[in-house]
Amino acid sequence: MIVIPQLNRYVIEFPHPSSASQEGIVAWGGDLTPSRIVRAYQEGIFPWYSKQDPILWWSPDPRFIMELDEFRLSRSLKKSLKKFHYKIDADFSSVIRSCAAAPREGQNGTWILPEVVEAYETLHSLGVAHSVESYYEGELVGGLYGVAVGGVFCGESMFSKRSDASKAAYYVLVQHLKKWGYSFVDCQVPTPHLASLGAKEVPRELFLKRLYEVRYDLLSHAWEIDENLVAAILGKKE
Repeated sequence: MIVIPQLNRYVIEFPHPSSASQEGIVAWGGDLTPSRIVRAYQEGIFPWYSKQDPILWWSPDPRFIMELDEFRLSRSLKKSLKKFHYKIDADFSSVIRSCAAAPREGQNGTWILPEVVEAYETLHSLGVAHSVESYYEGELVGGLYGVAVGGVFCGESMFSKRSDASKAAYYVLVQHLKKWGYSFVDCQVPTPHLASLGAKEVPRELFLKRLYEVRYDLLSHAWEIDENLVAAILGKKE
């Protein structure tokens, strides 16, 4: 992972996730500095809160994850993959802002507040947060963003302006993560969207065990699109 200078200034400690409330809240308050956010992810904790709340830090039980070999590629999605052009980290700011603006069923407003956008843009500038994007006729139409923590990618949010655009970006991400040597994707909390792609619930204890085994892994790869891999995904010959 990228070494962030702020991490060396002082030790940030979170309560152990096992002390979380029934809902999964581990702590509240603090700030969204890079050092605190990275430390949280390393401990299996993530920030998630509404405008009227303090910063809430979560580690729910069970946890929702995606095994990289268990992505469910439907026939329709396989066909849709060929509609789009893909990029990695080409427009992180537009991706996170599009995620913030995307309507969510059963939600009034968004947890991706302006200070959250700013915090994750800083993480992106430090090489910790990343985006995968789908383009259609040159327009950004879907994508996702998240945080790389050692050998785990922690997905944060997705958006789609065309059918299957975010799912296609997610599949492209998963194939890159497999090639780069990642262990799994932390999807955090269950959603029907991710469940349809093959994500599953696991006990928090198991999630933490697997996270702790790889959270400090130094994976040597560039966060950039592998055109040969994409060509293979789309069934095209180079």
